[in-house]
Amino acid sequence: MSMIQTKSFRLATYSQGDETSEKFALVIPGKVDSKDFAHMHSHVEYLASKGFHAVSFDPPGTWESEGDFSLYTMTNYFKAIDEVIEYFGNKKTLLVGHSRGAKITYIAGTRNPYIVAYAAIMGRLPEKEDIKQVDEKWQRDGYHSTLRALPPGTGPRVKEFRLPYAFYEDEITYYLTPEIRNCTKPKMLVLGKKDTIVLPEQVQKVYAALSEPKELHEVDSDHDYWLYPEIIDEINTLLGNFVEKYFLDK
Repeated sequence: MSMIQTKSFRLATYSQGDETSEKFALVIPGKVDSKDFAHMHSHVEYLASKGFHAVSFDPPGTWESEGDFSLYTMTNYFKAIDEVIEYFGNKKTLLVGHSRGAKITYIAGTRNPYIVAYAAIMGRLPEKEDIKQVDEKWQRDGYHSTLRALPPGTGPRVKEFRLPYAFYEDEITYYLTPEIRNCTKPKMLVLGKKDTIVLPEQVQKVYAALSEPKELHEVDSDHDYWLYPEIIDEINTLLGNFVEKYFLDK
């Protein structure tokens, strides 16, 4: 683990590969997941073996990154992605995200000009009209409690995060826009055939809405694929094929 200071945040990172490489990969975890979960480390290490300088980071306010947990919003996550890419030299970037990280990947992959391709693993992105504008229980309680395992994520869920209602109010401002639909950057989507958190049909719906070039792959897994080394390896192979086709020769 090392700390970096971007313009706005002090972030804990896990990185592998040659920092002088012109190929940069940024691998981002799911909702309040850690950069040190097994799949994050594996993807970083695999992409480094493909010639990338690969990095994952704990989002602002979580795990080993500094700041109050109130920093953890999607808006700040986008800002942190942009600043991390800038910190490492605004190089040609591959963005990879899982779950909530995949949702962020659809958007950041469209917006940031240095991201030339992206891979969204088991992530959905709703249409604007499908978003529930008020979560009454969350609003009434003032927070939503979620439990996470300690890194590498393979043990019991013992760490509690209390997401404030402001997180929800920020999150619902992001949805599938015409810009995301029409983005012509290469993109790879992965669904889990046994996923009950992000359903296969939800990934298929996003895939159908996106422009070419695009790929859709299925893995025989539930949502927590970091529990299964063989699935992590399978997704690494998919990433390798994807970058060889769309990235390495650019």
